[in-house]
Amino acid sequence: MAATGLERSKHPHAVLRNMETGCRQVAALNGGFDLTTTLESGQSYLWRRRDGRMYTGEVDGSPWYYTVLPRTVTETNEPEVLRVRQSEGTIEWQSSTPNAYDHLERLLRLDDNLNSIAGSIPNDPLFERAYDVYGGMRLVRDPPFSCLISFICSAQMRVERIYRMQTAIADAYGETIRFDGAEYSVFPTPEQLAAVSESELRDLSLGYRAPYVQRTAEMVASEGVHPTDALGLEYEAARESLTQFVGVGQKVADCVLLFSLGYLEAVPIDTWIQTAIEEQYPDCERGNYTDTSRAIRAQFGGTYAGYAQTYIFHYLRTRGSSE
Repeated sequence: MAATGLERSKHPHAVLRNMETGCRQVAALNGGFDLTTTLESGQSYLWRRRDGRMYTGEVDGSPWYYTVLPRTVTETNEPEVLRVRQSEGTIEWQSSTPNAYDHLERLLRLDDNLNSIAGSIPNDPLFERAYDVYGGMRLVRDPPFSCLISFICSAQMRVERIYRMQTAIADAYGETIRFDGAEYSVFPTPEQLAAVSESELRDLSLGYRAPYVQRTAEMVASEGVHPTDALGLEYEAARESLTQFVGVGQKVADCVLLFSLGYLEAVPIDTWIQTAIEEQYPDCERGNYTDTSRAIRAQFGGTYAGYAQTYIFHYLRTRGSSE
């Protein structure tokens, strides 16, 4: 939460906030809910655990997770802290915004009917195994710019390292907000990130991704383009729209569409899903991303294919393809 030896933003924003609290029964959600699996399944790198054990595979008790809402989505036009945990059949939250549940419902898609979605996936033994193990996992809906940067950093990286990169970026260059006796880092705005040099980003272990991040932030900050420009376009056109950003190919574009912009048919084809295609769905392999993507989306039923992908991705990553 506090700085970790990295240079802080030169204009930190620290405001003491009052706390709003609430809770809701998990049983009220269609299909239930699994907070830990949702937030530690490789969909989002913008939530943290208060115990510092995010993406370690260790879960004791009912850990608190938190994120900082950017000013672009809050009613106050200021960053707001949102903390949440799941315990004894309830979702409990603490926040600096009075509309915490509305944000929680949007960010974690709590209004999705998981039972209906799972029922719409054609008979598929691999998906069924994944759903049996991880039922209650929901897709996330992250803020578009920070989601875009996260997945630009994801190339050839394990989820733990992607998470550490995003945490380092926020701690080094984002504003801070003070809440409940602690400081929380806000993910940098496009303008803040565009002002950071490539060498500074390399110092955060971004490697060859550093110029991609810097240039994409610059495009959003000063060239009138934004990942939300894809909204409203037909799916494949939306994917193509996102590839205008530096460092964004079709797979990264699919991640942003699925985990931020609400295109639930998107199926990011990473190494895990490619392995699943080779071993479980060989007829879907068409020799190129576009055609293979169309085939695997059809295999998973189209509309909610991204849900099937996410369950299978997490299952294979944690359980292995041999089960």
